Amino acid sequence: MNIIDCLEERGLIEAKTSDDLKAITQKPIKLYIGFDPTADSLHLGSLVGIVVLRWFQKFGHTPVVILGGATGRIGDPSGKSTERPLLDSPTIEANIRRIRTHFEQVLDFKDLKTLPLLFNNDDWMGKYPFIDFLRDIGKHFRVNVMLTKDSVKARLEAEEGISFTEFSYQILQAYDFYHLYQSHGVILQAGGSDQWGNITAGTDLIRKLLGETAYGLTFPLLTRSDGKKFGKTEGGAIWLAADRCSPYDLYQYLYRVPDADVIKLMRMLTFMEMEEIRRFEQAMKQPDYIPNSAQKKLAQELTRLLHQEEGLEAALRATQAAAPGHSAELNPAVFHQMMKDMPSVKLAKSEVVDRKFSDIAVQAGLTASKGEAARLITGGGAYLNNERVEDPQLKLTEKHLIGGEFLLLAAGKKKKILVQVS
Repeated sequence: MNIIDCLEERGLIEAKTSDDLKAITQKPIKLYIGFDPTADSLHLGSLVGIVVLRWFQKFGHTPVVILGGATGRIGDPSGKSTERPLLDSPTIEANIRRIRTHFEQVLDFKDLKTLPLLFNNDDWMGKYPFIDFLRDIGKHFRVNVMLTKDSVKARLEAEEGISFTEFSYQILQAYDFYHLYQSHGVILQAGGSDQWGNITAGTDLIRKLLGETAYGLTFPLLTRSDGKKFGKTEGGAIWLAADRCSPYDLYQYLYRVPDADVIKLMRMLTFMEMEEIRRFEQAMKQPDYIPNSAQKKLAQELTRLLHQEEGLEAALRATQAAAPGHSAELNPAVFHQMMKDMPSVKLAKSEVVDRKFSDIAVQAGLTASKGEAARLITGGGAYLNNERVEDPQLKLTEKHLIGGEFLLLAAGKKKKILVQVS
């Protein structure tokens, strides 16, 4: 199977600049995807691009990663209704150091034939004098064409409009492609569907400056069946870094994915064989299907991919210990392990003993207010040490402390917080 066939079967191709790509990729090529360091971790939506690079690598192609030290200082207007906050250089450099690890988690750095290449585009953009750049590169761009790009049109229609800084982003990304084409033989740029305008700006620039053909490919953005973006929760993004989103939190998020989305995520984010994915798809239609079986498999695959076997084991250990009905597992030794595997806080004994559950729920961050805690109790969604809290006036005593040291608070099945009392 050709890489293009593989990606199409998994729903990972939205558009291509040429139908010749299938023939072009019969031989090894170099392709790139850019990632701007706008935070110190990438999120679940960014994982699609890393997975695409890994699929190309599996088919014998060389993945190239651009960490946007230069473009990250400008901000891509694609998919944004307002201008991004500008980051200073030290912050961008720190973010780059952090997000490099995501590629080491997924890509293969042992196969020398397809050894990934990682570049910071500030290495070439930072050395290009502004006036020279305008003369050499800017003259090849027509404003009327730039205005037709979706990312620009959307912002022009918004009340805030678009600054010249963001308007110039597509020129910078186009030059990245030109530089990589000329210096490293990169002939294909891939990106999310919102990157189509930036990608074609690059293929056009290569054609104008060199009279040669480069290629572009986009994959769908990671969206839910209701059209909203995946990877967003009430607490923020689902980050790929373990210290921003623990293996336990990642596992729980994926385990709760709706049935309507789980097969799509298997195709787009995992390296499961399509035959196995189709088996899950068929099983979900059967009357004897065990609910959440597909979600459990998805959660296992992605937690292992991002956090290795050790991270998966930690997530499973915390999941089992925190599950209602597992009171036998609630002991200090298990809780000490869970402290690093799931959300936890430390409170003084004076903040816990002889205090109402609703007060502690607010202190621990389980609920935003005492009123919300009271509603949680009356609605049957409040749990203490895996037992439902039924009395809104419940006061905790030292007998509630597991091993004299721990409490496990929960709001329904989704939100759990471990409290260490000292």
